[in-house]
Amino acid sequence: MNEEQIADVWSLFKEYLDKKQIELVAEKYVDLLADYGTDDITFKDCLGVDASLDNAIGYFLEIDAEDYVDDEDNEWDN
Repeated sequence: MNEEQIADVWSLFKEYLDKKQIELVAEKYVDLLADYGTDDITFKDCLGVDASLDNAIGYFLEIDAEDYVDDEDNEWDN
């Protein structure tokens, strides 16, 4: 999957998730994508879509996701 598809799937399902579980589900989603071969570059390209997804990607890549996200360019964040 490319970064646009990853963002679309996350945005679609996020609204149906229990708010208390969003961070955990985001981490599981990133883990699943990694298991299916999503590379680090694609994950980095997804940063800025959603804060929960950013945190999960940052945790997975062991980076500070905030360093890669420009708040002005963050059109998807709710």
